[in-house]
Amino acid sequence: MAYVLLRHRDIPDLHKLDVYRRHGGYEGLKKALSMTPGEVIDLMKASNLRGRGGAGFPTGAKWSFIPKNAPETYVLINTDESETGTFKDRELIEHNPHQIIEGALIAAYAVGSRLVFNYMRGEYMDAAYAFEEALRECRAAGIIGDNILGSDYSVEFYTHYGAGAYICGEETALIESLAGNLGQPWSKPPFPAVEGLYRKPTVVNNTETLANVPAILVNGPDWFKTMGTPDSPGMKIVCISGHVVNPGNYEVPLGTTYRELLDMAGGMQGGKRFKAMLPSGGSGPIITEEALDAACSYEGLTPFRSVMGSASVIVMDEDTDMVWAALKMIHFFRHESCGKCTPCREGTFWLEKVLHRVYHGHGTEGDIKLLESIADNMTGKCLCALGEFATSPVLSSIRHFLPEYKAKVAAGAGAKRVAVAGD
Repeated sequence: MAYVLLRHRDIPDLHKLDVYRRHGGYEGLKKALSMTPGEVIDLMKASNLRGRGGAGFPTGAKWSFIPKNAPETYVLINTDESETGTFKDRELIEHNPHQIIEGALIAAYAVGSRLVFNYMRGEYMDAAYAFEEALRECRAAGIIGDNILGSDYSVEFYTHYGAGAYICGEETALIESLAGNLGQPWSKPPFPAVEGLYRKPTVVNNTETLANVPAILVNGPDWFKTMGTPDSPGMKIVCISGHVVNPGNYEVPLGTTYRELLDMAGGMQGGKRFKAMLPSGGSGPIITEEALDAACSYEGLTPFRSVMGSASVIVMDEDTDMVWAALKMIHFFRHESCGKCTPCREGTFWLEKVLHRVYHGHGTEGDIKLLESIADNMTGKCLCALGEFATSPVLSSIRHFLPEYKAKVAAGAGAKRVAVAGD
């Protein structure tokens, strides 16, 4: 199947405007400008394109929430991409930037926005040079600026670099950071569609989501729904890393199984056995071999109490210490907590402290129960999803690998007994 998103792998120099236009670039924008904004939104609704950043919210519905004829609106591209194991958006902004720009301009036209920002994580500054060059090309060609492509619609487009905070992948924290405030989420309502950037109606879409939009405009929603599944249509870039032979980005139809993804990546390194997988980076519950035949889709992992998320697949082999893995993940979430809400700020700190104790042989059976209790008390009580995400590696590793936790406790107790006897 031909690439829809990673087209630069088939088309050399696709990051250049003349090459992109020779291969159908900006035809979707031209078509959108010949339609009414409402017609563009209806077309996107019909395609059932869902957000590729992890939440999976229908894109057309999100655009439709913007009040009609609002005097000032904004479109923000979420290229923060701070989820562990995720590196799909980086490849797009480096090698296929015009497809993102075109999708964002279509979104801006549909919601009546005159200003687009691409919010990139600070560590992507070097990688973003191609994107900045693409913007310069578009400005010179009349694709960005006044009366774009000869229409009566004008729009500007800028990049903004964050400071490398995971929390700014959450849309309200991203908005606060872009406005020059602390990158911390707010309690909804108000929702960004009503009061977002500078308290004006705002749409926030993931980079990969917007990269799908031009092809949908050109080929239509029925074409888009020929790929994937009825509830999860289209193609998806899956980031595969960890103990596989060929880590990297793989563009596949939604509905591809995790076992097929593992085979695409060349299988396990060194011929070792598969042990576990993080299907959505650190933020999603761990899955084991019983879930490998589940579909990589928005609904595929529901029976296994996990989620696809942004499809950042991290594979672990038989030698992986799962208590160590959980400790690594909770350390990340504790470090990245913005500290605004107590359950997340205190809960992530406490989880790391107890896990550290268990891993280093100073824990007790009661500490395992304590980990579950702390996680349960964070669930449903945090201001944003980060606190919820932090509980996933802890609870799922205990659920699937409880003997490893008990072995750490037993080994620690045995060492203490030997030490006491030696005295």
